[in-house]
Amino acid sequence: MKTSLKYLLVVLVLLAIAIPMGAYHTDVYRKLLLWSALALSFNFLFGISGQLALSHFTFYGLGAYAIVILSHQVGLPLPLAAMGALALCIVVSAAVAIPATRLEGFYLALATLALAQLVTVLLNEGGALTGGSNGLANYGVPSVLGFRLEGMNLTAAVILLLVLTFGLLRRLDRSQFGRACRAVRDDPAVASAMGIDVSRTKIAAYMLASCLAAAAGMCYAFVDRNVNPAAFGIEYGFLLLFAVIVGGVGSQWGAIFGGVLVFVLPLFLAPLIGHYHALIFGIVVVLIMLLEPRGLVGVWLRARSARSSS
Repeated sequence: MKTSLKYLLVVLVLLAIAIPMGAYHTDVYRKLLLWSALALSFNFLFGISGQLALSHFTFYGLGAYAIVILSHQVGLPLPLAAMGALALCIVVSAAVAIPATRLEGFYLALATLALAQLVTVLLNEGGALTGGSNGLANYGVPSVLGFRLEGMNLTAAVILLLVLTFGLLRRLDRSQFGRACRAVRDDPAVASAMGIDVSRTKIAAYMLASCLAAAAGMCYAFVDRNVNPAAFGIEYGFLLLFAVIVGGVGSQWGAIFGGVLVFVLPLFLAPLIGHYHALIFGIVVVLIMLLEPRGLVGVWLRARSARSSS
């Protein structure tokens, strides 16, 4: 009960933050929350289950495209469109996970990078179905139970997605499944000797993280009201990897800290130094990795330890 109240309080606080914002800042705020949700699910895949898969942003895009196509081109009600989009991502993630998770490290990264490139090509060449390189835009705002997904209703939906993602992954991390994922990450041979089905654990973790990314993509489709291949490019998959590393691999709060930094830092640097902001961002990332391998969470833990000892 106490945990539920904490999550409710977090939802109310995040909603209260959005109330005084104008249209532009509200849009940025929603995208920041979605980026944090993405970082959380990728942290579970990479930081907890140890799978360096670069297809996470691809499923983000698949979720966005699928719900727009099913709701506005096929004409399904939003709940059915959401279930159909999720079912599609489950099938695709299973088709990828079963062969790909037999690979490890660099080879898994290459295989999932190839998937990301393939999906990008398919979206660009999808004709009227995907809108080609221009994507799909100017589609209507759907409603659920009489509530249109715009304004504070849409912001509330994004906040709920973030909080539910955090709560689900926190519970899973502390469960037997989470312990199995960490065991597989640390040493697959030892995990197998302990009776853990390594392949099944890796497949389940990959599918779970990919479907959570797809769910975030469904929200993004109505936040931006425009889906196109460039919005889900391969480079964003690497930024997601940097976010988890900078924040602190394996830590949920680290994923949020890293996600916020990766999203916000270019917004401040770009107006000041133009395209050179990518260079500064890279330097910041390298410095954090060299000075504190545990990332921003490590910096916070070190500061707290120093304060308590003094």
